[in-house]
Formats: sequence, structure tokens, C-alpha cells
Amino acid sequence: MSPPIDLNLAIAHGIRPDWFCRDRLGFEPDEWQAKLLCSKSRQVILCMGRQVGKSTTVAALALHTALYHPGGLILVIAPSQRQSRELFIKIHNFLRELEPPEVLEEETKLSLMLGNNSRVVVLPGDNPRTVRGYSAPELIIEDEAAFVSDETYDALIPMLAATPTGRIALMSTPYVASGHFYAIWHNADGWERHEFKTADCPRVSKEWLEARRRDDPLRFDREYCCHFGSPEDSLFTPEMVDRMAVDDFEPLAL
Repeated sequence: MSPPIDLNLAIAHGIRPDWFCRDRLGFEPDEWQAKLLCSKSRQVILCMGRQVGKSTTVAALALHTALYHPGGLILVIAPSQRQSRELFIKIHNFLRELEPPEVLEEETKLSLMLGNNSRVVVLPGDNPRTVRGYSAPELIIEDEAAFVSDETYDALIPMLAATPTGRIALMSTPYVASGHFYAIWHNADGWERHEFKTADCPRVSKEWLEARRRDDPLRFDREYCCHFGSPEDSLFTPEMVDRMAVDDFEPLAL
């Protein structure tokens, strides 16, 4: 027999996602993670260094929103199918930590539906056509948003027009000084901004970081210090790669 539910604690977990993470998921959020989890802003953007816990935070936020917003649609976008799958595994692992366990109505390799009719769907961000067809999400998360195509972001934003409570969170390691993540971080109004460098993460060795800095200072600034590189830092810019790739060709007949 399951122990009786503490209603006061259940309500507290709904109001304070950071407490939910601590008590039900078994991890204590860092300060920046707690701020994101508890933010009420409808538009949040986070510029993060590598290995600070972005994917863990995304997974916890997606699950908390699904649990405490019945019937809600949560879309989690990552740059590629492989990264999307990794995010889903993190969400599923958190789900398995819950006691008492949550009832799953439906589950696939990239989506799940809870007993309260909330859905979590993870999608690749390299093709805008894969995200069309969804409407009125409770939450959209772009993980590694600097590497998600601008066309995908453009396809996501109209979904929020029909939902007064819908939210979007962009979080990423910076890349070059172009694209929607760069433009929003530097110029857009109405966004709540957070920055967290890898050196501020207590789980990352200072000696290890110093070795990375000596290896490649330019890459170190971008990957760990939240500095955007210039397009000239890359042999091929994102725009050049987009022009070289096509996906609308007809298959060859055998």
C-alpha cells in the first residue's frame, strides 16, 4: 500500500519546482537551475557554458510542467535526433524516480503521455517541418538553441499565439555571432536573461578548465565562458552550411 499523500507538500512541489527536484527527483538544483525552474517569465533565454547541467534542468522542467499542468503540451527541441533522444532518456529516468510512480498512458521513443493527459514530445531542431502541426503548447524548450535552425525557431513562435500561459525557454552554449539565439540574447526586448559560465560550476575542475584554455583559447571562450565567436572563426558559417544542404530532392529510381 502506498503511503498517504501529503497534500501540503504536493502543493509546495507544484509551486516550487526546485523543491520538487530536491524531494522527488533526488538532485539539489544549483542557483541558476533553481532560478530557471521557478521563473514565471513567458520568455527566458540562458547563455551557458558546457557541462553546467543544461540538459538535466531541461528534463526536470519538462517533467514538472507535465505533472502540474494537466493536459499540457511540452515540446523539447534539440539540434539533432540523437540529442533529442538523449533528452528523452533523461526525462524518462526522472519519471522512474517518482514515488508513488506516475501512470503512463502512452510512450514512444520520443514522446510520452501521462495519466493527466499531459504530453512531452522531443523533436530534432534541424528541420522546421518536423515541428509544424503542434499547437498551444504549455512550454517550449530549445536546448542548445544556438545550433537549432532559425527556420525551426520561426516555426515554433506562432504556436504560442493561441495560449495565454504558454512559455518558451532558450538555453545554449554560444556559437557564432549570428542566428536567432545570438540576436535575442543581445537585442530582443521582453526576455528574461541568465548567464552561467563553466568556471562557476562547482563540479568542474579548475585544473581541467585551465588545460582546455591552453589548448584553444578561442574555443575555450566560446565553449566555457559564454563568449560568442565571430562568423570568421569558423571555416563554414551556418548560412553556408544551409545553402549546401538540401532535403527536397526526389529519390533516385532503381
